[in-house]
Amino acid sequence: MSDIKSQAIACRDAAQAVAQLSTDDKNALLRAMAAALEADEAAILAANARDLAAATEKGITGAMLDRLKLDPKRLAGIAQALREVAELPDPVGLITRRDTRPNGIGIERVRVPLGVVVMIYEARPNVTADAAALCLKAGNGVILRGGSEAIHSNTAIATALKRALREAGVPDAALTLVEDLSRETMLELLQLNDIVDLAIPRGGEGLIRFVAEHARVPVIKHYKGVCHLFVDASADQELALRLLLDGKVSRPGVCNALETLLVHVDIAADFLPKAAAMLREHGVELRGDERTQAAIEGIKPASDDDYAAEFLDLIIAVRVVDSLDEAIAHIRRFGSDHTEVIATRDEANAEKFVQSLRAAVVMVNASSRFSDGGELGLGAEIGISTTRLHAYGPMGAESLTVERFVVRGTGQTRNLP
Repeated sequence: MSDIKSQAIACRDAAQAVAQLSTDDKNALLRAMAAALEADEAAILAANARDLAAATEKGITGAMLDRLKLDPKRLAGIAQALREVAELPDPVGLITRRDTRPNGIGIERVRVPLGVVVMIYEARPNVTADAAALCLKAGNGVILRGGSEAIHSNTAIATALKRALREAGVPDAALTLVEDLSRETMLELLQLNDIVDLAIPRGGEGLIRFVAEHARVPVIKHYKGVCHLFVDASADQELALRLLLDGKVSRPGVCNALETLLVHVDIAADFLPKAAAMLREHGVELRGDERTQAAIEGIKPASDDDYAAEFLDLIIAVRVVDSLDEAIAHIRRFGSDHTEVIATRDEANAEKFVQSLRAAVVMVNASSRFSDGGELGLGAEIGISTTRLHAYGPMGAESLTVERFVVRGTGQTRNLP
């Protein structure tokens, strides 16, 4: 038996122990894991410094380097996220439906753990803690396969978390960090459909497509975030500018950052120069259609490739549209079902925007940057699903459970008298 299969079996066995923990025990475990991260701060940051140095030497820059970086503030945020998950309601055992049939049998729909969740991710060492917390909260085991660029950071974080598991009397195989990062090992892991219940890839589009194409286990997919802001003719322009600034500039290398700005023709001549001045002040490059170029001097033309792009950088594509319907049509063509935003004071337009788009998250007069599990009340986030399976949008602990039927009777039979 291969090492990775042995590890997966051990994780599955440990998951059965996690599934039996009480809510109080799970919450105490998560708080202990947060404390362990804080106790190991120096070791974790030193490990991260090694990863950053190696990444810089390899020429990694921009969004990837930002995602890799840890500092005391970010590490404190990771620990706080674990505590927030501990405070969330326990999804395990939640009865979502209760009914009594005419023959007297009682029917319940009850949330239960998935079992073993595999996380395959790049660059983000915070995922090591976030995924562990959410999977354990939902009664699951988790197998973590991070990228080589974060191997020292992930190992240091996992070491702290596994120590907390052992001290709580929980088999530490419930949190398994894969040390063999070869592609062959990952492929074998994705074939273990009799052991692994769900795979969640988190990283670039290439990684996610690779996992989806080679897995024999269910996969939650989220290829990219091409997020739009549509500024309606009725919009409060100052509000729209704030949404644009926060959505594009606050952290351009994340999937909920804005990539395209759509502006109604009736306000384009007034709004676009103000938007361009503000964005340029923050180093943003603008690319636009002909009407945008007429309103903003000296910007590059935008192509269909630009409108379909997830730049993950200080670049934004801009287009002037004649109507709400044209904005919706553009988003349907180029969007990625991630997050869409409308700035408007017209309630009917807001409702039409919400109902006409199938994105996982739709915002009305709020920043795209709120499309995040923590901001939406889920605590830490294990990922974002743009796949319409049992979960859609930002995924928290509840998305790591499934509903099953529990039937209670007093001896009823279907065919016997």
